[in-house]
Amino acid sequence: MSRTIAIVEDEPAIRANYEEALRRYGYEVAGFGERQSAMQAFALRLPDLVIIDVGLGDEPEGGFELCRHLRARSASLPILFLTARDSDLDVISGLRLGADDYLSKTISLPQLTARVTALFRRLDALRQPAAKEQVLSLRGLRLELERLRITWNGEEVPLTLTEFWMVHALARHPGHVRSREQLMREAEVEVDDATVTSHIKRIRRKFEAIDAGFDEIDTVHGAGYRWRP
Repeated sequence: MSRTIAIVEDEPAIRANYEEALRRYGYEVAGFGERQSAMQAFALRLPDLVIIDVGLGDEPEGGFELCRHLRARSASLPILFLTARDSDLDVISGLRLGADDYLSKTISLPQLTARVTALFRRLDALRQPAAKEQVLSLRGLRLELERLRITWNGEEVPLTLTEFWMVHALARHPGHVRSREQLMREAEVEVDDATVTSHIKRIRRKFEAIDAGFDEIDTVHGAGYRWRP
């Protein structure tokens, strides 16, 4: 049975492009131009994944409201924000509401489909019992590659996919500096330097919420970031 994806985007041409790209990969896709029609459809049946724009018609934050509603109904439904609004405040707001990731509309369609596939992969992996897999352990860090899961001192860190791959890029080569371009390449995103900086800030905050003394990620000014050797 093919998986169903809902796209909630108020620009018809953009919505059509996303729908066509995802259908080529075998997904069943339903598109919605505003929040109310999407909520009416979701009341009958939830899709397997939802892609949401933040601004929907005359609702500048309609996407946030929809995300809040969906997350209250399902803790595991993959939710992906795809928007032209990529300010740090917007990103933090989306992630705090429970979105699995927040990507800029500058992302290419192949990158978008790869991110959707990765979200489904993570959902499947987390539903399966733990098995022997590739694990990276470093001090308090445990990174389970197959399950796309990271823990710090035994407690799971609630990272988005983008954040997971950035931590992976840093931690697999401790002490080696990773430039912003290298981190973007690892996470399969195309964003500006300020957005990469925002991702790193959020990653630090998530670890610090578990361990106030967390200081594993160094900023190397003018070069990038590194995981403490």
